[in-house]
Amino acid sequence: MEYELGFALRNAWLILAIPFLSFLLVGLLVRPLSEKAAGIIATLAVFASAAFAYAMAAEFLTLGAATGWKTFVPWSFEWLRFQERMAVHIGVLVDPISILLLVVVTTVSSLVHLYSLGYMHGEAGFGRYFTFLNLFTFSMLGLVTAPNLLQMFVCWELVGASSFCLIGFYFDRPSAVAASKKAFIVTRFADLGFLLGILILGYFGYQVAGEVGGTRQAFDFLFLTDPVVMGKLNAIGAGILGIPVLTLALCLVYMGGAGKSAMFPLHVWLPDAMEGPTPVSALIHAATMVVAGVYLVARLFPLFATSGDALLVVGYIGAFTALFAAVIACTQDDIKRVLAYSTLSQLGYMMFALGVASVEHPLGYTASMFHLFTHAFFKALLFLGAGSVIHAVHSNEIWRMGGLRRKMPVTHLTFAIATLAIAGIWPFAGFFSKDEVLAAALGSGHYGIFGIGLLVAGITAFYMSRIYFAAFWGGARTEGASHAHESPVIMLIPLVVLAVLSVVAGFFPIGEFVRFGAGHGAPHGINPAIAAAGTFAGVLGIGLAWAIYGSGGTARAEALARAFGGAYTVVRRKFYVDELYLFVTHKIIVRFVAAPIAWFDRAIVDGGVNLSAKGGRLFGFALGSLQTGQVQAYGSWFAGGAVLLVLVLWGLQ
Repeated sequence: MEYELGFALRNAWLILAIPFLSFLLVGLLVRPLSEKAAGIIATLAVFASAAFAYAMAAEFLTLGAATGWKTFVPWSFEWLRFQERMAVHIGVLVDPISILLLVVVTTVSSLVHLYSLGYMHGEAGFGRYFTFLNLFTFSMLGLVTAPNLLQMFVCWELVGASSFCLIGFYFDRPSAVAASKKAFIVTRFADLGFLLGILILGYFGYQVAGEVGGTRQAFDFLFLTDPVVMGKLNAIGAGILGIPVLTLALCLVYMGGAGKSAMFPLHVWLPDAMEGPTPVSALIHAATMVVAGVYLVARLFPLFATSGDALLVVGYIGAFTALFAAVIACTQDDIKRVLAYSTLSQLGYMMFALGVASVEHPLGYTASMFHLFTHAFFKALLFLGAGSVIHAVHSNEIWRMGGLRRKMPVTHLTFAIATLAIAGIWPFAGFFSKDEVLAAALGSGHYGIFGIGLLVAGITAFYMSRIYFAAFWGGARTEGASHAHESPVIMLIPLVVLAVLSVVAGFFPIGEFVRFGAGHGAPHGINPAIAAAGTFAGVLGIGLAWAIYGSGGTARAEALARAFGGAYTVVRRKFYVDELYLFVTHKIIVRFVAAPIAWFDRAIVDGGVNLSAKGGRLFGFALGSLQTGQVQAYGSWFAGGAVLLVLVLWGLQ
């Protein structure tokens, strides 16, 4: 049966074209003429893209019930063709999770653009900042809508490039330059695994395409997730080290996702990425870019579910990261760094939700996407709220704040809403999505992961309440806090919108259309036992934070830190993972790998080239010395040569 697509779905290419054209227009033409106009045009373009995304979502939801949530590729054209079944298309894939991400990315991006008009006012590089924001938005939308692995990989790298530019926006600060390089290098190592996984899937997918026939392309998601194709890929057998080919390929693909979503041990770049402007942290490192890895696993979830073992890797790494990052967040004093570790922990939640899902118990798939949806709003709100506070007190340190609830009432209220949402308190959005994640873990029989998730829920409520009480309660601890005032209206509007979304997003029936298979069960609802346990953990965390930090003083916190002694120091130093990386790179890789290679390059490669050049120069010098211009010298050489020739010929007889 044919279904007529609406205007937005028929012209799906506009979702990519609008921010891309704005990037070119602002970067090449407007920015050199007017920095202010560059910011306004860039912001309007992203709002237009958001409106178009909402129109696409409305049309898709209208078609969904009639089509059984069929996947559409309404716009596509061939970009590269290698062989009959090996071609690369650029297009837009529309299905429930791509629509979900389109709404999230454009909503958060448009609000961040609007907020940035106030936050970045008067900053050098104002137009450059908005140019990079537009590039990032285009790249992320291209990643989300990619119909195949290669378009996703190209946009994946563009996201990394634009992130590099935004993290290092303050390029006159050595710390910002170091952070941008760290993010770029760590994620490039991870992306090498992603690329190898793509090549393995493409190689064997090409062979399978020949067996099943038809014109389907080996890199297309619709081809790779076809049940017949998945069965044949899973039946290929052992690859390297006896690991099945499908499992190996998916683990390599997940390596790229783990890098982008900052899973342990590739998490080290994300906390340092807070060196960029605070709105960048809200956009890239909380709500959109870092969920790309989660989206990648969700996009290939049928393959991961077929493999099974690869999905367990996702689940265990996600659970460990959730707990690891949450513990570290309890000891950090930089408000943005606490939120960065909070992001790591919540991404771990999303990953282990996918990891506990299976064909028999697919609720984790829905739960992960649901938590991605709600987290985007309350985490963006937390970062923008932190930016509002930093803008007022001119410091990132929570102990240089205090008493801000009276001086910044709107920021205080919205930050409180976001704190309750991430703590999982009813009726805020985080309550519903965390409940579903925990229900998925318990219902699938992963009791250890369920226990970790419940513990992380309590720790999350503790460290977020710690920030809230330190920043907004008690008295002003510094002159900056005592003279703080509310942010401009243009910065408060996004806070209010995100606060509303942080309240109502949990009531959105994600389970009605974001699901895997027919046996997903009923749409998400409240499990009384799990909701009670999660709420108890959240309230306990908030109560503990109030007992320690509620007075606004630091005496109890300092006494507690002394009581834990060395353990506190280890956690505060982030378990010395960064130091371990430095040791491995400087003392082992540089000394025993890079230094010998550098010596070989200088001594053998460059030395050989230099020796040949030096030999040529010496030969030329010797030959030049014979060119004297004297007839008698030439005659002598002629006579000597003639005698030598006669002697040689005589000797040969």
